[in-house]
Amino acid sequence: MPPTDASTDTDTTDQPVTRTAATAVRTDSDDTGPVPAEDARAETTTGTGTRPRASIRSGGASALAQDSEDTLDLRLPDDFLEFLAEEVEKHGGSLGEGDGAEACRTDGVPTDDDLLDRLADWGPVTTPVGVLHLLPVRVERDLPLISRWMNDPAVAAFWRLAGPQSVTEGHLRRQLAGDGRSIPCLGLLDGTPMSYWEVYRADLDPLARHYPARPHDTGVHLVIGGVADRGRGIGSALLRGFADLVLDNRPSCARVVAEPDLRNTPSVSAFLSAGFRFSAEVGLPDKRAALMVRDRALRDLL
Repeated sequence: MPPTDASTDTDTTDQPVTRTAATAVRTDSDDTGPVPAEDARAETTTGTGTRPRASIRSGGASALAQDSEDTLDLRLPDDFLEFLAEEVEKHGGSLGEGDGAEACRTDGVPTDDDLLDRLADWGPVTTPVGVLHLLPVRVERDLPLISRWMNDPAVAAFWRLAGPQSVTEGHLRRQLAGDGRSIPCLGLLDGTPMSYWEVYRADLDPLARHYPARPHDTGVHLVIGGVADRGRGIGSALLRGFADLVLDNRPSCARVVAEPDLRNTPSVSAFLSAGFRFSAEVGLPDKRAALMVRDRALRDLL
């Protein structure tokens, strides 16, 4: 299942945001399957068709209740989902032809990211703490920084990617060699690399076997890299801005979802402060997770 968003937290104390410019940037992502090490994040279910979403303004309370309902009428059979999961493992995390390498440029940036509506072109989003810009990871450029973040004990406890750079490198390259359903990104705040993000199609992830997924559900994993950037509400502000970025650039997506480890209280709190709602407790192969959901229909209310 997806990695736990290990380094976000919710203290909203207004403090000046200070950070030191990083000398390198890197990101890590999963092999379109469970996440951290190799199976802490998920990406393997498919969904077809898009169910019309009711608008709060036009549909009133009944439309709101319908859109935030977690019960899905359309759901693929479990045996078919299991088959897809097996195929993902068999093909190294991708259901595309070959090993998926053809979808990646030599510089490590995925070229076939239509599954996420060309994330690389989304551009920046303004948040209360600064301008956030997501850049798809380039291993050669970003690995040293991302690996350093993954070796922070607070992060390693949930992502399990501590160790030599090769550990994080493998995690990143598995995503980059996939079909674009999971994109590792470096998060720049006002131009300074300070966070690592994994944006993925939750409805195409093994996670979809554990909750009533809807077509185009978009998942997120987040690490706030610097200790100085934690505990002051930065994570919550960035998550809210990220969710708006997804909903603005993915018209077919009605929900942004996340599944932080239940033990990671700061992360769960950050999602709640960012307008996500707690939907359910979910048992994943590697953890008990809090399923967090930000609904398009509720974005102006929460």
